[in-house]
Amino acid sequence: MINEQRSNLFSREHILKLLSDEEIAEVSTAESAPRLLAGDEYIDLDELDKGVQRADGARVMMGHVLPKKAIHQATWAKVLTELESCPVSFP
Repeated sequence: MINEQRSNLFSREHILKLLSDEEIAEVSTAESAPRLLAGDEYIDLDELDKGVQRADGARVMMGHVLPKKAIHQATWAKVLTELESCPVSFP
């Protein structure tokens, strides 16, 4: 595994560790939803460098998405702080 991929994997796993068991269950449920509603905020765990994104109603690959509405506000704040502090590198 090259360093960039390792850094990306570490960052994604580190972010997911911030979630409670209840929030992980909510995210798992959200992953089975067909799509996010227009305006929903989310983080694509495969593209952390894009930061917080807003759904425009188009289909989003839900299997790699952390929707804001699936986690508590305090956890969302922790995730945002982590995104700002984690060095995320992409090939």
